[in-house]
Amino acid sequence: MTTAPTNGMPATGVVPATEGARGVPGGPRGGPRQLVSLDRAACLDLLATAEVGRLVFTVRALPEVFPVNFRLFEGSVVVRVGDTSRAVAGAVDAVVAFQTDDIDAGSRTGWSVTVVGHSSEVLDPVERARVLALPLEPWAGGPRDRILRIPLDRVTGRRLAVAPLR
Repeated sequence: MTTAPTNGMPATGVVPATEGARGVPGGPRGGPRQLVSLDRAACLDLLATAEVGRLVFTVRALPEVFPVNFRLFEGSVVVRVGDTSRAVAGAVDAVVAFQTDDIDAGSRTGWSVTVVGHSSEVLDPVERARVLALPLEPWAGGPRDRILRIPLDRVTGRRLAVAPLR
């Protein structure tokens, strides 16, 4: 005999979909999708709307992905990290990636933007003061006094949208 777990989920851990779920026009998932590449300007516009992304770097040849809040600042993505963060060891003076997105699972639409650049630490006191004046308060507890800059050397993006009717 199978009993339902106490969290209200079916024993399989899968919640069954229902026809017309989420009220999306065109049925439960809104019809066919198309993946569209975004130009640099569109990517930068979308980057400016996001607050959280993922800093991607390597430590001892293994990938690390850290969720971080960020801001655009003078042609770069800037993030704050702590002195003891693994990001200091792997992401300072290295080629890194930064990714952010906005995905709507219900409508199966959204966008993703990736930045690749050779990161550096912001050390100049005047520039540090300007970055620290941004609305870039770290969400995680503890001091985050190191500022990483990721220049927008390579910017790519894609949007998943409902395909137009033909």
